[in-house]
Amino acid sequence: METFRTHLDKFISINEEEFASVQSFFQVLEVKKKQNLMLEGEVCRSLFFVVKGCLRKFFINEKGIEQTTEFAIENWWITDTFAFERQLKSDFCIQAVEKSMILKIDLQAQEELLKQHPKMEKYFRMVYQRACAASERRIRYLYELSREESYIKFSTLYPWFIQRIPQYLIASFLGFTPEYLSEIRAKLRS
Repeated sequence: METFRTHLDKFISINEEEFASVQSFFQVLEVKKKQNLMLEGEVCRSLFFVVKGCLRKFFINEKGIEQTTEFAIENWWITDTFAFERQLKSDFCIQAVEKSMILKIDLQAQEELLKQHPKMEKYFRMVYQRACAASERRIRYLYELSREESYIKFSTLYPWFIQRIPQYLIASFLGFTPEYLSEIRAKLRS
């Protein structure tokens, strides 16, 4: 839980007693590689914080191909925000990319957490603002950059993903086939 405490400290001031109370609202889960935390069509009941490991959010397109829309590594949150906030069935799946330790909170627990610890409102607001900004940037890149430029930008901004995430998942995130990503990488090496 020290990872979570350090992350909270970046945004809000919280003492040991408050932190002990805050952490009591979360479940700690260890998940295996490729374990599903949520499937498409299930009500999105949880918000996940990655303590260690990596998760991804994806959907299956009309061709039956998985399209990754988001990754979450240490200190990142992930959920289907729209479905979570409204407690609706999700259009996405959330899956562990590698063995992971996560914190899980459901909507009712989060609401109670926010009532008891108003400081957490600021924390979640700042987290959502950063997520929104990242999403806006990604949308711009989709419109503005060529496929090759998109890969270069991604590998420059997030070099640790290139080393850590399987190539087929990076291709899925960037909207490529794994073969096309191999061609880009070969071209850049030569």
